Amino acid sequence: MRASWRRIDYKLKRQDSTKTLLIKSEQLLRIEEQDFAIRPGFGGSAIPVGIDVQVESIDSISEVNMDFTMTLYLRHYWKDERLSFPSHTNQSRTFDSRLVKKIWVPDVFFVHSKRSFIHDTTMENIMLRVYPDGNILYSVRVTVTALCSMDFSSFPLDTQNCSLELESYAYNENDLMLYWKNGNDSLRTDEIVLSQFFIKHFHASSGLAFYSSTGWYNRLFINFILRRHIFFFMLQTYFPTMLMVVLSWVSFWIDRRAVPARVSLGITTVLTMSTIITGVSSSMPQVSYVKAVDIYLWTSFLFVFLSVIEYAAVNYCTTLEEMRKMRRGKIPSTFNASQAMAFDGCFHDNDIELTTFPRMAPTLTSDPLTAPSPNSDPRPPEGTRLRRQRSVRENVELLVNNSYMIDSYSRLAFPLSYLLFNTVYWSLYC
Repeated sequence: MRASWRRIDYKLKRQDSTKTLLIKSEQLLRIEEQDFAIRPGFGGSAIPVGIDVQVESIDSISEVNMDFTMTLYLRHYWKDERLSFPSHTNQSRTFDSRLVKKIWVPDVFFVHSKRSFIHDTTMENIMLRVYPDGNILYSVRVTVTALCSMDFSSFPLDTQNCSLELESYAYNENDLMLYWKNGNDSLRTDEIVLSQFFIKHFHASSGLAFYSSTGWYNRLFINFILRRHIFFFMLQTYFPTMLMVVLSWVSFWIDRRAVPARVSLGITTVLTMSTIITGVSSSMPQVSYVKAVDIYLWTSFLFVFLSVIEYAAVNYCTTLEEMRKMRRGKIPSTFNASQAMAFDGCFHDNDIELTTFPRMAPTLTSDPLTAPSPNSDPRPPEGTRLRRQRSVRENVELLVNNSYMIDSYSRLAFPLSYLLFNTVYWSLYC
């Protein structure tokens, strides 16, 4: 029983000694004698408050929410002669958050911030250092999520400019002057590695902000430029899109009578392109303008869609060609193209006799020296061939009567057009 009373008495002594040390610090700084509800030098000129920042990490960047999360050490420097104390060694005194709540500190906040908090593991990450002449260093470790207005018109080949803005909430420029303590050297960063971006540049700047009801305020900016890594999007978006477009061209080399093969290939590529477009759109904010990736995806989708339309045109022209030949008696009425294709999966053009082009009559001239005699042979000499330019209508009729030529032209036109599109696209956005 006596031993337990001794333990209790020892605990009380420890509590009293801790309380005594805290009272000595408050008495040394004369905290109870001063009114720390008002700023230092109240009624005089604005108190200068220097700021320096060390960025620890950029935790995340969200395109959907248009914000970023940053963890940093925020340090304030100012002078409050009310906290000066005599010292023979000129050594500073360091305190934690318990004393911070009893003195005046700058009310700096983050403009356009969505969420922020001071780390509190294992204690609140706050440090207060007071020097004998009244100079004060106040440091906090804080994580803040702030707005970043992003422009996605060049996404994913874009560069984003983001900034974290600091400002006093209650004191305008007549009461408090915020400034970077060491100029451009006031902003320091650790080695920061991001998954989708690399940081091109970090720099500090300052300015003024005006509010109609309270006046002008000093504002500090932490600016950083982000360049997006393109390799991820090349693997996830661009390469699969290119492969789908190239795959749709395979149908140009498949026999035009192989309807199941060509239709299934076209539908597969169209659905795959739709899946890629949906996946990219779901991970992006719903903006009202066209992005660079949208231009590429929808143009590629158009190429895939046109390859399906191309086969529809080939199939239609082939049907018209067969119907004309059947009316002319070139094809037996008992001939069934689908049955013929069922044996080997294709239809051979040499199974049908194609109509020959009519021989063109020679053109007559009014020159009597060159005009042919009545007894001369109207046929052109052996080894010569007469040519004349065909009209657009005749070219269309030629394609309708020879539908296999559509595939032949498409084998060259589609790849060249897509190659031209890629050349223009990458030269504009890279």
